[in-house]
Amino acid sequence: MRWQSSRRSDNVEDRRGMRPSRAVGLGGLGILAIAGVALLLGANPRQIMQVLLQVQDSQPSFGSEARPESAAPGGYDEQADFVSAILASTEDAWREQFANLGRRYEPPRLVLFSGTVDSACGFSSSATGPFYCPSDSKVYLDLSFFNELDRRFGTPGDFARAYVVAHEIGHHVQNLLGTLDEVHALQRQAPETESNALSVQLELHADCLAGVWAHYANAQRQLLEPGDLEEGLAAAAAVGDDAIQRSAGRRVNPESWTHGSAEQRSRSFRHGLNSGDIESCGRLAL
Repeated sequence: MRWQSSRRSDNVEDRRGMRPSRAVGLGGLGILAIAGVALLLGANPRQIMQVLLQVQDSQPSFGSEARPESAAPGGYDEQADFVSAILASTEDAWREQFANLGRRYEPPRLVLFSGTVDSACGFSSSATGPFYCPSDSKVYLDLSFFNELDRRFGTPGDFARAYVVAHEIGHHVQNLLGTLDEVHALQRQAPETESNALSVQLELHADCLAGVWAHYANAQRQLLEPGDLEEGLAAAAAVGDDAIQRSAGRRVNPESWTHGSAEQRSRSFRHGLNSGDIESCGRLAL
């Protein structure tokens, strides 16, 4: 990708090396109590305790004098710089597309974190992967996920990483358009299998919107280089539910899918990239 000459976004919030404030002062008895409640509610207490203990023993809390975990003083943090450039590109592309719809695009903030993070949607760990929280209009990303793309999913490359960012921004676009509220309202009234199917459609829609971003980013600044399209399609396919189930040695079970198959995800992304059409994304996935 030709991203180095792009502008950088001012909407990046670096929380790396900082401990979520709500976890401060949580003692061992408090952790055990929360784990007990989780057990009663059917959650996995071991997972809950692992996350809470990670936070309890992690870096200093907000308000301390600790530095965020970024590059060394005077050093260059290429991954954070890359994310800032891609975020700026999404802002430019979606600002133009919303203007064409007669609307104003409100860009989200992107929070970089390490290990654990507290959002308006609750407490999360890097194990959940990148996510968008509609309650605070922020995207949350632990940059270690980019290493996962390479080592676990076998999809290296800067355009594969850009696809991840653009997909989460796609959820923000859904939020601004009212799509998230509509689907979440349907999910609250639906049985699990139907709710999962709605989740799949929402994720495929976000994949298509990520493709729309790529279409206009390339038209505006010629970001794409040979091989980039293949990187993006490979990343979309690698995080398909069937691919993940196979890699984990589990049976492929479409009824349990929440994001879509490898073929569906790569097809949706390609459709958005080829068409550059927000409305056709809605017809394709929702």
